[in-house]
Amino acid sequence: MLDGAHSRSSLSTRRGERLKSPFILYTEDIEQIEIICQALYQGAYAKSVFVVDKDGQLVAQSGETMSIDTTALASLTAGAIAAAGGLAQLIGEKEFPVQLHEGERESIHTSLVGDRFILVLIFDERSSLGLVRMKLKKAHQELATLLQRFEARDAEPSAQPKLFSEISDDDIEALFDSPGDS
Repeated sequence: MLDGAHSRSSLSTRRGERLKSPFILYTEDIEQIEIICQALYQGAYAKSVFVVDKDGQLVAQSGETMSIDTTALASLTAGAIAAAGGLAQLIGEKEFPVQLHEGERESIHTSLVGDRFILVLIFDERSSLGLVRMKLKKAHQELATLLQRFEARDAEPSAQPKLFSEISDDDIEALFDSPGDS
């Protein structure tokens, strides 16, 4: 799905809350997340499963996703989570970690995973809310464990790759030189 290393950060700026430091998701990390999504998709008889970060970026997906604008889904999901968080604060709650939107034919279940990910499951009459919740519990725990491992790995300065170590000053200058300049 995605190649190389990808930076993800949580830019939530609620009062008194510190910004989350960026962390890197490698191709292998995304593949592990996709395996969890695929197992949830199959086990819950879902229509589709997505993992989105709180910035509204799609991280992984599984299932029937071709008819869905995944960019819009990711950004709207992040916006809905942020709006619900604002409502929660109005009544003295930290946030609403689980949301369910029931439609006539399809429903969307969203749940926060740690401070960075949102697990989104779309289901229809092929599944039931009870089955969805049961299968989500295991997937949620697996994703939370992965997220903790990613954050711990990236917190160690020696483990962080030098992403720009191979770029020289000459390479940077060449980017800004016009074809006719010498």
